[in-house]
This record gives sequence, structure tokens and C-alpha cells, in this order.
Amino acid sequence: MTTWFITGTSTGFGRIMTERLLARGDSVAATLRDPRLLDGLRASAGDRLWVSELDVTDPVAVEHVVGAAFEHFGVIDVLVSNAGYGTFGAAEELSREQIRRSIDTNLLGSIDVIRAFIPLLRRQGHGRILQVSSAGGQAAVPGFAAYHAAKWGVEGFCESVTPELAALGIGMTIVQPGASPTQFTPSRDDGSTLDVYDLGPVGEVRRAIAGGAITHPNDPAKIADAMIACARTEPAPLRLPLGADAEAALRGAYQQRLAGLDEQRDAARSVALDDAAV
Repeated sequence: MTTWFITGTSTGFGRIMTERLLARGDSVAATLRDPRLLDGLRASAGDRLWVSELDVTDPVAVEHVVGAAFEHFGVIDVLVSNAGYGTFGAAEELSREQIRRSIDTNLLGSIDVIRAFIPLLRRQGHGRILQVSSAGGQAAVPGFAAYHAAKWGVEGFCESVTPELAALGIGMTIVQPGASPTQFTPSRDDGSTLDVYDLGPVGEVRRAIAGGAITHPNDPAKIADAMIACARTEPAPLRLPLGADAEAALRGAYQQRLAGLDEQRDAARSVALDDAAV
């Protein structure tokens, strides 16, 4: 039996993973903003389900809840840092508060959860961390600057921390799901919008979201299953792209970056000291 700690379990991947893990006999420490949403699961799971209210933007609460979960179960094998929030709007349209909320939830909240876990996993001598990002952690779309800033940031954090943890016997994987029909949708409550962006790419994306034209080709249950299976994969893969759309977006982004790097090769090498070997 494996014991899991999952943030953001009210809906989406977090909720599906919680249900599937309990069904197979595992134990779950499930956190969310409104614990009442898991009342139905508690009745059948008994003491294998531990539920706590948690807003990951509150670092004091993060430390307290993580510690309480370890105290309850004794050992936690897998952390799934899944809580997330989507914000849509041109950079000029977004308020500082909206940008800050995205950073606080998707970046700082994830960092705080991971940091709270590291000493506890280190002391128990094993553990696995799954950080949920998205294809948007490497590939950018106009109108999602605040979301990308947070997701690119958390991927950079995880990539740097991964070798630190590997030396301690702790594996880390960045999960990059493609579009899926979950209840995770970008906020369109952006305050004022500017007409100047209506005819450009931000306007195109805004109309696609409002009109329901964004496709969601991936099965959330299959994504949850792939994440569960990944927790047993040795060695832990650094990244786990899930969805043909995610794979295509990531491949295109990588290829575009390499092409841009090639174009600037001469400029990159032109600034060396005169006596430096190239």
C-alpha cells in the first residue's frame, strides 16, 4: 500500500487520482479549500482518507498541514503538487493582483509545498514528487502570460532541485498534461479589456475560449492513471508529457528555440575575450 499527499483534490486530476487510489487500497492525504467536497469519499474510505483544508498561498498553513499529514500516516510516499489556477488576459489588461494570484498559487504555492516535504522525505529515506505543470510550462500562448510565468518558473525550480533530491533518494517528475475536459478553466473575469487586442492573437484566443472552440482531446482519467503509474517508474523521468497535443506543442517549442539559437550562433560567439578558446 502506498500513501499519497495530493493538493487540489476538489476537482480535476486531483479528485480523480484520490478516487482511483482509494479504490485500489492506497491511503491519501487530500487537501483542498473546501473539505466538505470530499464528504462522500470519507464515508467509504475510512481512515485511509485524511482530509484537510489548505490554501497553498498560505505558507504557514502549508507547513502545518504537511506536518499534520505525516503525523497522521507516519510515512508519505508520494507528493502530488497539483493545486493550480488559470488566468487569461493580455499582459496590459491584467492587474497586478491578478498576476500575483497566479504566481502565488502556481509558483510560490508549489514551491512552498515541495520545500515543506523535502526534510520529511529526507528523514524517512525515500519519496517521490510529482509536480503538475502543463504543456504551458514550456510552450506559450498569447493571453496566458501570467500563467506561463508561473508554470515556466515552477519547471525551472523543479529542474534545479531534481539533482539535489536524487542524491537523497527522492525522485521528482514534472507532469505536463495537455488540454482535458476538467473543471480547470482560465479565468475570463479580467476586469477591463482593451479593444486594441481584439484583432490580434489575444482576441482570437479570447473568442475561442468564450465560444467553446478550444478542444480538449485528452481523457482526464487516463492522465490520472499515467501519473499514478509514473510514481513507480525508476528512475523518475524529469518530465512526463501527457497528450498528443502536449507532445506536439512541446516539440514545436523546442524546435523553434533550437532554430533561434542556431540563428544567433555567430552573435553568441562574438563576445568572447580575444584570448578565450571558442
